[in-house]
Amino acid sequence: MSGPRTLPGVLQTPGFAHYSLAWSPFHTTRIALASSANFGLVGNGRLHLVSVAPGPGGLPALSLDKQYETQDGLYDVAWSEIHENQLVTGSGDGSIRLWDVMLNDLPIRAWQEHTREVFSVDWSNIKKDTFASSSWDGMVKLWTPEHPRSLSTLHAHLSCVYQALFSPHQPDILATCSTDGTVKIFDLRAPAYAQGPGTNNFTHPISAAALTVPASTTEVLTLDWNKYRPFVLASAGVDKMVKVWDCRMIKIAETGNVGGVCETQLLGHEYAVRKVQWSPHRADVLATASYDMTCRVWNTSPAAGRAQLMYIHDPHTEFVVGCSWSIYEEGVLASCGWDSKLNVFHV
Repeated sequence: MSGPRTLPGVLQTPGFAHYSLAWSPFHTTRIALASSANFGLVGNGRLHLVSVAPGPGGLPALSLDKQYETQDGLYDVAWSEIHENQLVTGSGDGSIRLWDVMLNDLPIRAWQEHTREVFSVDWSNIKKDTFASSSWDGMVKLWTPEHPRSLSTLHAHLSCVYQALFSPHQPDILATCSTDGTVKIFDLRAPAYAQGPGTNNFTHPISAAALTVPASTTEVLTLDWNKYRPFVLASAGVDKMVKVWDCRMIKIAETGNVGGVCETQLLGHEYAVRKVQWSPHRADVLATASYDMTCRVWNTSPAAGRAQLMYIHDPHTEFVVGCSWSIYEEGVLASCGWDSKLNVFHV
C-alpha cells in the first residue's frame, strides 16, 4: 500500500478513511488522527500522529510522524490532559486503548467492557485524570488510566450513544447524544449515583439524567459545550440542522425535567451533520462537518445585516466527519473525512 501523500495544508493516508482528529493540548503543532480501513465497516484501524509546520504560501505543511495499527477500526481519539505523550482511542470491537507516543507498536493499556462499538472518547480538562467513553451499547463509562476497570457506568440511552462530553466548566457535568433524538445532561454528584451496600456500577448502572433535551425527531450525531457560556451547547445530526441550546432555561413537563431552550438554528448543510465544535477563542463561532462533503464555520450571533454562515471549506471529495479548532492559534481549523484526507487551513 502506498504511503501518505502531502500537499500544502493536506495529508492523505491511502486506504484509511478518517473518523476523528484531535489537537494536542500540550504541543501546538501535533494532531492525532483516528482512521479505519474500508470506511470503518470491516477491517483494521490506524492511529496517525501528524505534525503541522509553516509551509509555502502561508499554507501549513503536514507530515506523518508515526502510526499505530489496530485490529479493528478506530472511531475516536482524545489526548490525555495530564500526560503530554499519551492519548486514548475508541474502537469498533468495543475496546479502549491508551497509547504513549514515545513507544512503538503496542498500547500501554487496554480495556474491554463495552459490548459494541466505542464511538467517542473524551478527556476531562478539569478532572484531568478522568476520561469518558460512549458506545453503541447505550452505555457511557468513566475511566482513569491507572485503574483496570471503569470507575462507573451510565446507562445513558436505550440505543447508540454517539458522543459523551464533559462540561469544560464543571467537572461533574456530562452531556450525551443518541439515536433516540435526545441530548441528556448528567450530574455525577446526584444522589442517584451513590453506591450502596451490595451494589456496584456494573450491575446497577446509572440511568437518571438531570435534564433531557428533545433535540431532534431524528438521530443526534454530535454535540459540543460552548467554551465561554456554561450550560450552552450545540447539537446536530441527521436532520441537517445545527441547534444551539441554553440548558439553564428548563421547561418542566409532567414527565419530569425535559427541555432547554433552542437559541439558534443554523441551516445550510445538505446532508447529515457529523461533527460540531465551538471555537476555543470566540463564544459565537462554531465549526461543523457534514456528509455533504463540506466543513462550515458559523457566527451564532452575527451583527445586523450579516449572515450566520461565515465560511465553507469544500475540497473534500467524501463525507467530512471530523473537524477541530487549533487550541493555540486562532482561526486555524482541521478537517478530516472518508476521502482519507486531513486538511489544515485558516478561516
